[in-house]
Amino acid sequence: MQIPVIIQTVGLLALSNIFMTVAWYGHLKNFAGKAWWVAALVSWSIALFEYLLQVPANRIGYSEFSLAQLKIMQEAITLVVFVPFAMIYMSQPFKLDYVWAALCLVGAVYFIFRT
Repeated sequence: MQIPVIIQTVGLLALSNIFMTVAWYGHLKNFAGKAWWVAALVSWSIALFEYLLQVPANRIGYSEFSLAQLKIMQEAITLVVFVPFAMIYMSQPFKLDYVWAALCLVGAVYFIFRT
């Protein structure tokens, strides 16, 4: 049974986004007292896994979606991953601005996917 392209693309992009978010922001909590280059090396090590998932996700997705659709899909997934990360892992409070940002992304998704 073949997994639909949309499921493969969203699944791989979601996993890559988890790695990306940890690579980009996790060092702010875990390596705050370390030299910047230590945080950079650790972040780059984590980001490797992001790319190992993101590149095939975009290649698979590009078989059915436009470049703009892939980009907006990525941005929507980023917010879905970032908000729980910020709240749970980084102990940031929930902000109503997350809701407004999500609504803006829903609009972006609508306009990019309507054709």
